[in-house]
Amino acid sequence: MSARRSPVLRSNLEAIGNTPLVQLNKVVPQGSADVYVKLEQFNPTCSYKDRMALAMIEEAEKRGDLSPGMTVVEYTGGSTGSSLAFVCAVKGYRFKVVSSDAFAEAKLKTMQAFGADLHLVPSKGGMITPDLVPRMIEKAEEFARSDDTYFTNQLHNRDTLVGYEKIGRELMDQIDRPIDVYCGAVGTAGMLMGVSRVLKGAITGMKIVGFEPAGSAVISTGLAGEHHVEGTGIGFIPPLLDEEYYDEVRGIDEAAGREMARRLAREEGIFAGISSGLNVVGALQLAEEIGQKKTVVTVAVDSGLKYLVGELYVV
Repeated sequence: MSARRSPVLRSNLEAIGNTPLVQLNKVVPQGSADVYVKLEQFNPTCSYKDRMALAMIEEAEKRGDLSPGMTVVEYTGGSTGSSLAFVCAVKGYRFKVVSSDAFAEAKLKTMQAFGADLHLVPSKGGMITPDLVPRMIEKAEEFARSDDTYFTNQLHNRDTLVGYEKIGRELMDQIDRPIDVYCGAVGTAGMLMGVSRVLKGAITGMKIVGFEPAGSAVISTGLAGEHHVEGTGIGFIPPLLDEEYYDEVRGIDEAAGREMARRLAREEGIFAGISSGLNVVGALQLAEEIGQKKTVVTVAVDSGLKYLVGELYVV
């Protein structure tokens, strides 16, 4: 009997999703709940943002807001831009993107490799400060005033939830036990809200917990500050964050997240970035709090390959 073959995909867009779920072993303290991590680096651009990018484009197409010949416009810290650039390349749209030198050089180059027209807003000393994202948004809004453009506007775009709901549905199919806590870092809040909309309705009594860098814990403390955890801590409460769909947001130490990213690579064989390290630090805190025979699930949002230039993986 011949081995079963994987289906041939009509395009690389069909490779988005259905990512592995892996149980952590060595970094989980004794007496803790079991901790599972969804590995989003298996998406085409090695990021969970592929899900939201595809949803923003295809939902706009369905409504007639986006059609051939138009230019897509967005502001981004890098991963959303890489994902949108990838989707636009496959679908044949021009893509104009606003980012900053505060974000990983590999992400900026990836956007350009997919054909994006990249415009950089200068940062203050390479840090993500409370004023940086608003300045990026202002520049993107300027570009979006041109005719024949579609502004995806990720912080306000509810189509992102459609893409992230699929993580929740995949988790329901992958894990054969109740999920007690689902947790993850908040940037646009799209992933936390999208997953919560699926899991909260299906699992009675489960908790949804968001994370943010402790140095800029706007949601949990009201205080904004500087940090360098890309994709999180935008300096203000994201418009998509809905109190109905989460139970708690807590600040996580950035240095602990960086160290955990390194530990994940060396001890678990999971090569991920800073925000993924932040997610696992928070997940381990929750796992210790709720104890054995419980289940905590989080996400490794991207690949460590994006962070080889910089301090994260300096040996």
